[in-house]
Amino acid sequence: MDILGWALVIILFAVGMAGTVYPILPGALAIYGAFFVYGFFFSFEPFGWVFWTLQTLIVVVLFIADYAVSAWGVNRFGGSRASVVGSTIGIIIGPFVIPAFGLIIGPFAGAVIGELIIGTSFVQSLKVGVGSLVGLLTSVVVKVILQAIMIVLFIIWIL
Repeated sequence: MDILGWALVIILFAVGMAGTVYPILPGALAIYGAFFVYGFFFSFEPFGWVFWTLQTLIVVVLFIADYAVSAWGVNRFGGSRASVVGSTIGIIIGPFVIPAFGLIIGPFAGAVIGELIIGTSFVQSLKVGVGSLVGLLTSVVVKVILQAIMIVLFIIWIL
């Protein structure tokens, strides 16, 4: 049972980290779930209120930062709500339509199309598309760092 427990924890950590770049995966929630799997298989004893408070705060910050950083990238380059919505749709649909490059092309194209629909010039729409990529990449970096902190805190707590 120990092997199964650790395998599930590691799989959830891997899914969580993969979720930093692939938005369909649950990301931080998978990592958070790994803590419960560890507790059920081994023990909840190492985890006190400080652990749960820190981890929960990180998850909340991740959810807020994920949207805020992406929106910041679009807004910083002069985008509107239409480009934020388009970018979000693009990041969800892109990887399915163009498996190898959809994660990059999807949000870019979504932001550009969103801006073009509301009548923004083509050149400005392209700038907003670049802003959506800047926001996406910044968001990925923030998520990787915060989720790695979650995993490191877990390891510290169980040692």
